[in-house]
Amino acid sequence: MIINTGTRAAFQPVPGLVDAQPLTPIEALELDEVPEHLFVIGGGYIVLELSQAMRRFGSKATIINRNDRLMHREDDDVTEALQKLFEDEGIDIVLNATIKRISGKSGHSVRMVIEQRGVEKTLEGSHLLVAAGRSPNTDGIGLDMAGVELTYRGYIKVNERLQTTAHGVWAIGEVAGSPQFTHVSVDDFRVAYDSITGGKRVTTGRLVPFCLFTDPEFARVGLSEKEAKAQGIAYRLFKIPMEAVMRASTLSETRGFLKALIETDGDRILGFTGFGVGAGEILSSVQIAMVAGLPFTALRDAILTHPTLVEGLIPLFSSVPSGPKSAERKTRI
Repeated sequence: MIINTGTRAAFQPVPGLVDAQPLTPIEALELDEVPEHLFVIGGGYIVLELSQAMRRFGSKATIINRNDRLMHREDDDVTEALQKLFEDEGIDIVLNATIKRISGKSGHSVRMVIEQRGVEKTLEGSHLLVAAGRSPNTDGIGLDMAGVELTYRGYIKVNERLQTTAHGVWAIGEVAGSPQFTHVSVDDFRVAYDSITGGKRVTTGRLVPFCLFTDPEFARVGLSEKEAKAQGIAYRLFKIPMEAVMRASTLSETRGFLKALIETDGDRILGFTGFGVGAGEILSSVQIAMVAGLPFTALRDAILTHPTLVEGLIPLFSSVPSGPKSAERKTRI
């Protein structure tokens, strides 16, 4: 048996939130009208993608987030670039906000009282979308009777082969606590299939990429600078603005940057980040090189088709990196 029951939108314990009947991301995709003023609670991938889409459809959009930055776990240059993008498009961003109470009903009229830096404010809009985390669908399906244990967060406990604590039972996808991306769920199936048929595929050591499908895109694979510093991993940083990529210039889409982390005692690629047009496609080329164990010089010295976005990897890896002695030193554009 394979359990693949997924997750659902999680609601914060805010007075009036449930009664307001807020939209979840699934329901937001099924709207047949453009909200006059959409409140979006959260700060992750879905929040940013839907907020920008609704704004471009003509809706006024306001993002309410409890942290001091959007995508606060990412590098500062990424969060600053995303925030500037949204501000340029007229999306209101309310940070460091605690939601005190909500009244009204989404689709008609919604009033929200927030506290920001000790001061209460009242916001009024027409629709409310909640995308502030996910909860696993594990309640009431008899897992305890089958001997399937859960983690402290309520996800199904699995090993590196996605086997649960019950004999002959596997779990895949978000309900197993895997990264919440479709491409990871697909690979989870391959891991479980191998486990059942005698293969050796496991979840440990997977190189998991992701792409935020805003316009322009934000994509990353491997280590970010924050992660490298937290783990005490020294690196050389290569970074260029998108305007240095010829194809981006011909498309008149020069917002953003490309950057890569390279080990200090060799040429192995530790991580890649792209914020710009086609960043997700550029990322795939770097990821393939990382999976194959190729040095960054293989991309730097390759003959890549001109003019393409992937060709931007040549100026990226030909740029002057920060020195190898410290992970704190950076390249200035």
